[in-house]
Amino acid sequence: MTTVTAAMVKELRESTGAGMMDAKKALTENNGDMDAAVDWLRTKGLAKAAKKADRVAAEGLVGVAVSNGKGVAVEINSETDFVAKNADFQALVREVAKVALETGDEVEVVKASDLNGKTVETVIQEAVARIGENLNFRRLHVLEGDTVVSYVHNAATEGMGKIGVLVALKGPADKAAAIGKQFAMHIAATSPLSLSEATLDPVLVERELAVQTAKALEENAASAKPKPDAVIHNNIIPGRMKRFLSENTLLGQAFVINPDLTVEAAAKDAGVEITGYARVAVGEGIEKKTEDFAAEVAKALQG
Repeated sequence: MTTVTAAMVKELRESTGAGMMDAKKALTENNGDMDAAVDWLRTKGLAKAAKKADRVAAEGLVGVAVSNGKGVAVEINSETDFVAKNADFQALVREVAKVALETGDEVEVVKASDLNGKTVETVIQEAVARIGENLNFRRLHVLEGDTVVSYVHNAATEGMGKIGVLVALKGPADKAAAIGKQFAMHIAATSPLSLSEATLDPVLVERELAVQTAKALEENAASAKPKPDAVIHNNIIPGRMKRFLSENTLLGQAFVINPDLTVEAAAKDAGVEITGYARVAVGEGIEKKTEDFAAEVAKALQG
């Protein structure tokens, strides 16, 4: 059986908002499995859905570039936020994004591509030596469509920041460009999991269905006036799944600029169709080890 540590309890509490004892019990009941513990807490009504991105952090910038119906978003990480404000580092991100726009959709291909007579990988390594921090060209996303619009949230300078968004649209170019920026801002704010129900990961849907089924049955069993099983399975659970899908798919979400419309309806009213999107945020999926200041100083003194 996995030993539940204080660090595991702390991580679960921070990602779900659950109390300490509830978090500890959830981990104990699920043999230390963090995802299963999150689902256990949600079944008990003790936590909201937790995204792994809420538990991660890293520094650096996302750079975006768009040309002729094609857009790219590249993420280059640094060790500190201070470097992300460095003009030399920003120039590197800008140049790598330009190369990525021309060369392809794989990091290794871009790394091997030419940048002012050297490979991109060599240019990055030279920047490491100049800047004095480890830099990592971690990922890129390429999006193509009739019209591609980009947006950067929390911009450090033009075309780069902490969150980069690309949106591909079909329809008249002028209309697509006008409303595309609004859709990109919406995506930056809401971080949808998928374009539509059809493109949502079926494993994720099944997991959510299991959580909502267990939660509804447990709530009904504890109710003073339990509802018939048919009501639970034919009304309550489908209703909760419908809400989950509307909240987590781009086309189903309420449009932040006009919540009376879904994003899909807003696009239709504007005479366009959203065919794809990408949202790249600095540090997604990277666990960043942290220490308190006293421990950090003690460690440095020991070294």
